[in-house]
Amino acid sequence: MKKQVKFMCTAFRDGFQSVYGARVFTKDFMPAVAAAREAGITHFEAGGGARFQSPYFYSNEDAFEMMDEFRRVAGADADLQTLSRGVNVVGLDSYSRDIIDLHAKLFKKHGISTIRNFDALNDVNNLIDSGRSIVNAGLRHEVVVTMMTLPPGTTGAHDPDFYEATLKQILDAGIEFQSVCFKDASGTSTPAYVYETVKRARKMLGKDMNIVFHSHDTAGVCIQQYMCALEAGANQVDLSMMPVSGGTCQPDIITMWHALRNTDFDLGIDIKKIREAEAVFQDCMKDYIIPPEAMTVTPEITFSPLPGGALTANTQMLRDNNLMDKYPAIVEAMAETVAKGGYGTSVTPVSQFYFQQAFNNVMFGPWKKIAEGYGKMVLGYFGKTPVAPDAEVVKACSEALGLKPTTEKVVDINEKDPKKGVAAAKAMLEKEGLPITDENIFIAASCKEKGILFLTGKSQVNGMYKINREEEAAKKKGEYTVTVNGKAYGVKLGKDNATVNGTSYPLNVGFGIDEKAIEASKTVASNAPAAAAASTHEAVSLKAPMPGLILRIEVKEGQKVTKNQVVMIMEAMKMENEIFAPCDGVVTKVSVSQGQQMQSDDELLVIA
Repeated sequence: MKKQVKFMCTAFRDGFQSVYGARVFTKDFMPAVAAAREAGITHFEAGGGARFQSPYFYSNEDAFEMMDEFRRVAGADADLQTLSRGVNVVGLDSYSRDIIDLHAKLFKKHGISTIRNFDALNDVNNLIDSGRSIVNAGLRHEVVVTMMTLPPGTTGAHDPDFYEATLKQILDAGIEFQSVCFKDASGTSTPAYVYETVKRARKMLGKDMNIVFHSHDTAGVCIQQYMCALEAGANQVDLSMMPVSGGTCQPDIITMWHALRNTDFDLGIDIKKIREAEAVFQDCMKDYIIPPEAMTVTPEITFSPLPGGALTANTQMLRDNNLMDKYPAIVEAMAETVAKGGYGTSVTPVSQFYFQQAFNNVMFGPWKKIAEGYGKMVLGYFGKTPVAPDAEVVKACSEALGLKPTTEKVVDINEKDPKKGVAAAKAMLEKEGLPITDENIFIAASCKEKGILFLTGKSQVNGMYKINREEEAAKKKGEYTVTVNGKAYGVKLGKDNATVNGTSYPLNVGFGIDEKAIEASKTVASNAPAAAAASTHEAVSLKAPMPGLILRIEVKEGQKVTKNQVVMIMEAMKMENEIFAPCDGVVTKVSVSQGQQMQSDDELLVIA
């Protein structure tokens, strides 16, 4: 008799995060959820992690409404699971006990049955309050030990001894749980370590405990990891579906089914129905653009463990900011941020901290600019790192942030912070005249200004990488409406002619700018524009230094400002960037509004 292997379908959460940076519209994928259910799948990852914040940040949707719809489509008996980051719940920040508790209650209210709960630092103190809230809310608690492989030449954590000790600390802390997951977000753990870790866990936990192994195929060894985990005693793995399987994602259900053929293990699926469901899913996602790195096995990831779920989220942000050419150097620089940061597991939010600091090291020079999250992590404000961070880096972070290192429990620090908690979130809502509901409180607490933008109707759809079918059809026809200096022209491009507003003209398109040809065809220009420009030569137009979202505007029209005064906050790469006044003067024009998405060189304001 074959051993039944349980699996959770991660396609609609981790798959979306790993391929599309979690930027997917709810209506587009729900038919695939229905098809998966018809195929016999009853255990789904249905939200949490980046799929909570992303609807508010990018698709202008409500994550709670998404979870409600998921429950309706998947059915009352489906096990819907979400991902939570311990005291960080579903944000990049950490929270007080009342917000941690509200998270569990709201997710229960909106159809979730299981929460997978992890701490990137494997600091068990960060799992105690979050685990208690999950259980008290009547949810199934799946506690996690996070895994990865250290960069070469580094030792001291992330081996079977370390994982066994972490699991023992969880047991000693008396944390109640119904399942244990070993989570390797970067897919870099060596199969031999996976086998030994799961084997020891099975011995510690007994024959009846549900043991899950989760990984990504980014480094190309995921199926081998899964086979080793099953042989060592795991009874569940995470699997995805095309088009969000393999590469940065989990292996496909069909791939795992094939790997288990002629073995003692079986997924217990109807392979014909699974193939039909995957065909529906591929059709649902046909308009979404898959970045090439999402489907690629990347050997270099073993040296700089960038998780699948963070890899494309970060490359999408690099694309948003026209900085994709910096990606190889940033990944290379990540190895140092991991090695000097205390060996926290490369999984959100720590993976984001590693990447942000690597980004700063590449863009501004090594350790010249400290990312707030990374700095707080090495100083202890997210918990105890597995090993002590590099002393020089700790010093640099302390000086940059004006904070001293701490060993105080994270949740206790947050309890004393007046900017955190339910009361602070209520104040944000009251300031904007918004309804005080549990959902709104949590959105404000976890998404901050971006949450308020959504709730006030100022949020916009942005950063959704989809094919525009109307645009593609127009390109095929060669038809465009071109507006120049406020006047619209209907242009149809042929092979050697262009028809403009019904009149045909000869056309020749050359590569590059032919200055001589342009000079020869110039007509005498009017002097009016030059005169207009001369009249405003004293005004200074402040331009956006990079693409980003206007998070806060610190000045008003008519206000006096001094050189280097902060006038605006733009968010890019999940970091807040201060925009400074280039000179003394008076703000004569504010050209943007809060929540507006800007491109490089867009005008922000004018100082005269």
